[in-house]
Amino acid sequence: MLDIKFLRENPDLVKENIKKKFQEEKLPLVDQVIELDRRNRDAMTEANTLRAARNTLSKQVGMLMGQAKKDSSKLAEAEEAKAKVKANADRLAELEKLEDELAVEIRKIMLV
Repeated sequence: MLDIKFLRENPDLVKENIKKKFQEEKLPLVDQVIELDRRNRDAMTEANTLRAARNTLSKQVGMLMGQAKKDSSKLAEAEEAKAKVKANADRLAELEKLEDELAVEIRKIMLV
């Protein structure tokens, strides 16, 4: 099986090698893997961004909840931050599922 990094950096070389082996029916798989890899990397990037935002918001929630004990006006702000954390968690779960699905599909194609 080829390394995905090699395939990403040298798609023309991979295609040329496939042609030399007279397996032209596999040529579209190279572009398909590159596209799936791009989508997977985009999902990873977004997931990492959401994790960082979640960590920051979680710290804010803790701080706001502590302040809400002294000043009840901070409670609404804390609840709003909690809602953002929940929305991020939901999107993060979707992205993790997508990453897993794409990784399986890429591996399946790469084994061909």
